[in-house]
Amino acid sequence: MNLSPDVFLIIFLSAVLVVAAVQDLRFQKIPNLLTYPTMAVSLACHAMTSGLDGLLFSAGGLALGIGIFILPYLMGGMGAGDAKLMGAAGAVLGLKGVFIAFLFTTIVGGVYALIVLFINRRKGFFTGLATTLKTFVFTGQFIRMTGAEGEKKPKLCYGVAIASGTLLYIFLDALGYGLII
Repeated sequence: MNLSPDVFLIIFLSAVLVVAAVQDLRFQKIPNLLTYPTMAVSLACHAMTSGLDGLLFSAGGLALGIGIFILPYLMGGMGAGDAKLMGAAGAVLGLKGVFIAFLFTTIVGGVYALIVLFINRRKGFFTGLATTLKTFVFTGQFIRMTGAEGEKKPKLCYGVAIASGTLLYIFLDALGYGLII
């Protein structure tokens, strides 16, 4: 079996995305040890197989991938690792591929955020209900209580959304469902 460089890069990127998602969930950090080598391998592989055109294909995807998330990073909405992970995906997928992967990532990220919000709201609801019931039992007064003021806000690990959206794009593209842009 002879794997083409493109297939190798897609398998490599898929593995990197899965590891990045796990790292983001466990440590809320996507290590540079994942993103920078992925960028370098992609740039080198595309350059060796397609020359200057391959290098420009990969560099363009890298720049767009990072560029898409640079503003949210600068505004404190996400970490630099998220932007670098999207850049690494762009280095493999090129301009069109990383843009479509970004669209899928945005959709997956929105659903993921709603799920995290729903789970957190339920926890807050039950905490407030328990506090209200305790207050009623001990004081005889019905005072509606909400969660604690300094309660920690839910953490959204966007590396999970990036990995899921990009893997969804890779899967659909492999099935032949290429999107026309």
